[in-house]
Amino acid sequence: MPPALPDSTVNDIIHLSNQKLSISLIHAKTGVSRSQISKIRSANCPGVQKSKGGRPPLLSPTHVRRATRLVETGQADTATQVHAALKDTFLGCVSVQTIRRALKVSGMRAVTKKKRPQLTKRHRDKRYAFALSKKDWTVEDWKRVVWSDETKINRIGSDGRKWVWKKKGEGLSDQMVEGTLKFGGGSLMVWGCFGWKGTGHSCKITGKMDADLYVEIIEDELRHSFFHWDYNTDDIIFQQDNDPKHTSKKATRCFKENKINVMEWPPQSPDLNPIEHLWGVLKRKLATYPKPPTSMQELWERVQVEWEAISVEECQKLVESMPNRIAAVLKAKGGYTKY
Repeated sequence: MPPALPDSTVNDIIHLSNQKLSISLIHAKTGVSRSQISKIRSANCPGVQKSKGGRPPLLSPTHVRRATRLVETGQADTATQVHAALKDTFLGCVSVQTIRRALKVSGMRAVTKKKRPQLTKRHRDKRYAFALSKKDWTVEDWKRVVWSDETKINRIGSDGRKWVWKKKGEGLSDQMVEGTLKFGGGSLMVWGCFGWKGTGHSCKITGKMDADLYVEIIEDELRHSFFHWDYNTDDIIFQQDNDPKHTSKKATRCFKENKINVMEWPPQSPDLNPIEHLWGVLKRKLATYPKPPTSMQELWERVQVEWEAISVEECQKLVESMPNRIAAVLKAKGGYTKY
């Protein structure tokens, strides 16, 4: 049994423990064994947190708070950028991976940046003003709107990412490759519209889309869509974006002659146009075909089949989402939304 320690030494150990010094540091200062120091701490310092053991963290709580603040304030996007901003404040050798782990522990996770149209202050102001003017619109009001847009569809592959499952350690196989062609792949442009009663007529855009061709589409596909839905032009509001061919003098004159009421649309706002979701539905259905189309004509035939197969219920769900889309733009002060 070790000899009893003098009261002065015991008091020193208690004092150092209350200063939150580790057992190893107290041992170095007093020469008392670690086991004795541990017993004295347990008996006299119940408020002192017991060491969990292991190597002490390289990053202090202050460093972690600074790292998260850099990300939250937009001063840094990646762990590498955070590391570069804080490296002069580290006491030891801290790696980027350590920063990455600290950000994860603090509740953050790395995500792929979404591609969205760039928003200037003018864009945000106009988006906010539009949402403010429509904040009291109900689903009944949005039922009157006919939505339109154009999209590009590739013959082989898509512009987005495709996913596939694989076993750990499995090498690259044909299943894990999305083949591309240097020449001859091709794509087509498609115009379409939809409303509360479902999808309307669509058309393949041959050549360059200009004001003359757009007027033809309005007088043909759009008017046939109205007839198909049994709509009177007095009952609907037509939505289009601010592309120059849409707002040209020829198009404006065409709308006036056909008594079509056109909705004033904010710039850079695909998130407010639910037809963007329908394009996604269409392209996912096209991707389910076992083999790519052998020609552009076959691709167009598939597009027509799948566009017409989109259910009325799918279209109505999108129309019903409009109050939430407007609320999201208001909440973001005209900024980006999840849509």
